[in-house]
Amino acid sequence: MARDTLANSGGASLQGNPLAARSADVSPPATSVIFLFMTGGPSQVETFDPKPELTRLHGQPVPASLGKVQTQQADEKSLLLGVKRRFRPHGESGLVMSDLFPYLSTCADDLSVVRSLHADSIVHSAALYQMNSGRTLMGHPTVGAWLTYGLGSESDNLPSYVVMLDPDGALVGGPPCWGAGYFPPIYQGTLFRPQAPPILNLRPAGGRTIARQQRNLDLLRELNQINRRPADPVLEARAATYELAFRMQKHAPEAVDISRETAETQRLYGVDRDETSEFGRRCLLARRLVERGVRFVQLYSGGGPGNMTWDGHGDIEENHLRMAGQVDQPITGLLKDLKRRGLLETTLVIWGGEFGRTPMSQGKTGRDHSPFGFSIWMAGAGIQGGRMIGATDEIGLRAVEKPYHVRDLHATILDRVGLDQDTLTYLHNGREERLTDIGGRVISELL
Repeated sequence: MARDTLANSGGASLQGNPLAARSADVSPPATSVIFLFMTGGPSQVETFDPKPELTRLHGQPVPASLGKVQTQQADEKSLLLGVKRRFRPHGESGLVMSDLFPYLSTCADDLSVVRSLHADSIVHSAALYQMNSGRTLMGHPTVGAWLTYGLGSESDNLPSYVVMLDPDGALVGGPPCWGAGYFPPIYQGTLFRPQAPPILNLRPAGGRTIARQQRNLDLLRELNQINRRPADPVLEARAATYELAFRMQKHAPEAVDISRETAETQRLYGVDRDETSEFGRRCLLARRLVERGVRFVQLYSGGGPGNMTWDGHGDIEENHLRMAGQVDQPITGLLKDLKRRGLLETTLVIWGGEFGRTPMSQGKTGRDHSPFGFSIWMAGAGIQGGRMIGATDEIGLRAVEKPYHVRDLHATILDRVGLDQDTLTYLHNGREERLTDIGGRVISELL
């Protein structure tokens, strides 16, 4: 109660706790964000951006009117690759999506697709850094770190920023994709695993009891107060980390114990099916975490090299059928579960990858990287469902109608949680840094 009172008193924070909850700039529709990150780059033309003209021109060169095409691995003379997927409208809104998502199509009226997002890099690592931090270089705070820095934590016993990687392998960009950059490290993402123990090395070593750990922390707190410089942020961050880790020993195991969920709920997420069990567990865990006050949860689909992600260089059909089959039911279960619990109104859900794919073929049946025009979707937290925003050209190569940059996506995320991109700054090397750097536009058509 004391923490909530301070959080509502104009941004005051608890002394010595950099994670204390703080009020937003305006009353926010969202208190939590779940980012469903499809690593490797899902193809826009196979998912949410139908291009019948691309299929009609299958096997032909890129029309000269579209200009020169930059690729990473495909040949400049690569021919256009038609689409085998079938698209149709769904729900009362008529939102169009492909048959890769038979489950998700039942939620068409709850989500809106932006078909005209664009980014700056054709390389995985740089594109991952930009989608997560707004910059193509590592070393900048990520979105979850900015939200934690701006709003603090709603939970005393769990991290504010949680990341769950795909167990199939490491993420290409590595820890900078969930790092705090030049922020104090207290704001970086905490890696969770969907099974116990949720966090490695959480249990005390050497058989130390809870009582003994509490005495250690009490002594450490007393020593920290001796001749301490006022408001030392590094010392405060480290002390807060120790305290949080201590509390998590008790509360984190309960938060990830999905055996407490009903059999019906687990079936909703696909936990009972081999194909969807792993991602379904993580989606269910994401709901349990936001229910317990976690601000930002990021789930990665795809891990390891190449074809273990959405990176369909060799065979886009095989790759996307397999990857979509792993996530379609779990994501749908997440949306429906959030909605029936009243959590979708306060939870912003985002789906997308670091870029899209080329309309030309790589080899015979694959597609290369393309950041020039790709699709994402958002749901919850005041997002008006059933909308299709922006457009790419006739073959799905470049965003041409209402193009939005990654900075605009980040500006929209901040807007949904009640933070002003212009006032949320951090002084670093003499410059007031922002998540959106030179500034972004809120994607108002979503609202």
